[in-house]
Amino acid sequence: VTDDALVYSTFLLHDPHPVGNLSIVRTNRVEIPIECRYPRQGNVSSQAIWPTWVPFRTTVSSEKQLIFSLRLMEENWTSEKLSPTFYLGDTAYLLADVHTGSHPPLHLFVDHCVATPTPDQSALPRHSIVDFHGCLVDGLSDGSSAFQAPRSKTDVLRFTMDVFHFANDSRNTIYITCHLKVIPAHQPPDQLNKACSFNKSSNSWSPVEGSAEICECCARGDCSTPGSSRRQPPVQGPKATSRNRRHVTEEADVTVGPLIFLGKADDRGDHGVEGWHTPAHASMALGLSLAVVAFLTLAAVVLGLARRCHTASHPMSTP
Repeated sequence: VTDDALVYSTFLLHDPHPVGNLSIVRTNRVEIPIECRYPRQGNVSSQAIWPTWVPFRTTVSSEKQLIFSLRLMEENWTSEKLSPTFYLGDTAYLLADVHTGSHPPLHLFVDHCVATPTPDQSALPRHSIVDFHGCLVDGLSDGSSAFQAPRSKTDVLRFTMDVFHFANDSRNTIYITCHLKVIPAHQPPDQLNKACSFNKSSNSWSPVEGSAEICECCARGDCSTPGSSRRQPPVQGPKATSRNRRHVTEEADVTVGPLIFLGKADDRGDHGVEGWHTPAHASMALGLSLAVVAFLTLAAVVLGLARRCHTASHPMSTP
């Protein structure tokens, strides 16, 4: 220690030895002195000096950007749905996932989801699909809306939703915006990190994983814990803004849409058609019209012949 610096001194030593049964070496012995000087500024405590570096794996994890996604899938869950069109009565299959890259294993949850007629999640009208930190509340009104269990992977979460449209809204489109978040895979689900579905037959809530107690708050409509808000802000990384580091984003809003609704399931194939405007209906109408014309023509000919026969059988006499 000097008056103006804290000095660390060491050396890097290269001391070659013969390899195996060989009796030769190809390099010389080298000793390289290393000295690190840290300016002495401000107050200095007597506590031990800890290393200032972060293990490589942790550094990569904290700087790796997670990629959240929400996709509309086919019924078999193996391929993405290419058409955004639905009929009322259909079921939408939604898959939420996160690309973790080199990050340690993570557990993905859908914190809340809302449906709106525009991409703006604060727009009106709006309908809550998932709320209260992972309660699929849309299942209260429809039995086909539920999280799928078991998971295929901890960083993937699948759920179904019975399609709908907003009453008195002519747009017939909805956008679904979900707030996704992750926790370490070794952390067990809890009241703030869960995936709970409502079972109408048992009139109860059940989790995809974890104990049933974590879903009890869904029935109360309040799953926040003392000192926590219902909508928690994204978790920030360690203080390293002065070094311009990018830290992991542990939460994100993702949107899928628009989902376009064409009408009732009974109208499938007759979209946008009223009355007899389809080709099949038009052909049938034309055939019926021709049959009616032919029948009326035949009736007129028969009636004319009948009148002639009646006149011939009753000749008129003159006085």
